[in-house]
Amino acid sequence: MDFHPVERASEAFQQSLTAEEIGKVCRRAFGGDATPVSAVELGTGMYNNVYRVTLADQARPVILRVAPPEGRQFRSERHLMRNEFASLPWLAVIGPLMPQVLAADWSHEVIGRDWMIQTHLDGIPAPEHLGTYPRTTWPAFFRQMGAVTRSVHDVRGPRFGPVSGPGHATWSEAMIASLEEIAADLDDVGLDAADVWKVAAVAAHESAVLDEVTEPRLLTGDLWTVNALMDPAAPEPVITGVLDFDRTWFGDPAADWTIRMATAKADEREAFWESYGVLDHSPAAMWRARVYEARHLGAIRLERHRLAKDSVGESYGAMAEVLAGLT
Repeated sequence: MDFHPVERASEAFQQSLTAEEIGKVCRRAFGGDATPVSAVELGTGMYNNVYRVTLADQARPVILRVAPPEGRQFRSERHLMRNEFASLPWLAVIGPLMPQVLAADWSHEVIGRDWMIQTHLDGIPAPEHLGTYPRTTWPAFFRQMGAVTRSVHDVRGPRFGPVSGPGHATWSEAMIASLEEIAADLDDVGLDAADVWKVAAVAAHESAVLDEVTEPRLLTGDLWTVNALMDPAAPEPVITGVLDFDRTWFGDPAADWTIRMATAKADEREAFWESYGVLDHSPAAMWRARVYEARHLGAIRLERHRLAKDSVGESYGAMAEVLAGLT
């Protein structure tokens, strides 16, 4: 097999499979005669290992995604691939834009890690292709992103929290649990988490404001430009696919990462709201938005540590500003 893994340091969070392991996975998924002839690890994913695999008897490649070993997963990021798999029936509204799952295995009998094989979607990642268009056309892209997000947020869930569970009866319980998990993870890796614990305490004290949100809606968890594919030949930006819904959960749409990114700058992304609709800007909603931003900042701090980035400390100043607005 022609095998091209991403070279990483031995201490890096992501660790590649071997060519032999990829062969075992393919035979488990497609039968004992399945023969992978090439496997290229794609370096775009920051959590799972992702491979484009070509099989001897198939014209189109497939995508193999492999979760980190369970012992390396943070409690706030545990079983994300299983969460995505559980989300698929809820994401049917955007099914035509998503890859189909061909096989999934949580048994750990083959390689000791969760893995999933999906269809390969055509298209070019938006971060690579959007910039090839004049900026005057970019609003079309963000208008489509708003429409996709609106479709997802219109899906009503049975309870609050991650799609695969655990579920919570109230939005405050789900938010506080998430904040406390992130804070505990930060403690475990030796980072100062006092500010995240403080936000969790404030959220508990003011739980009634969070519990004004009474209807669980489906949140994308992580959707933005990095998880969108584009038509390489269209005369203006066209989204052809969306990927990586492993962080979906049920809650307040305003808490979604997509909403955070859509509000981050006053530029072409303002077209997002033309198709999405208007956010609630009441005092209570603005207070909740600060809690959501604190959760995002805590998760960013943890991810930067996991990826060994030098910018881990940048979140502390931003978190101080959020706390000042909450208390």
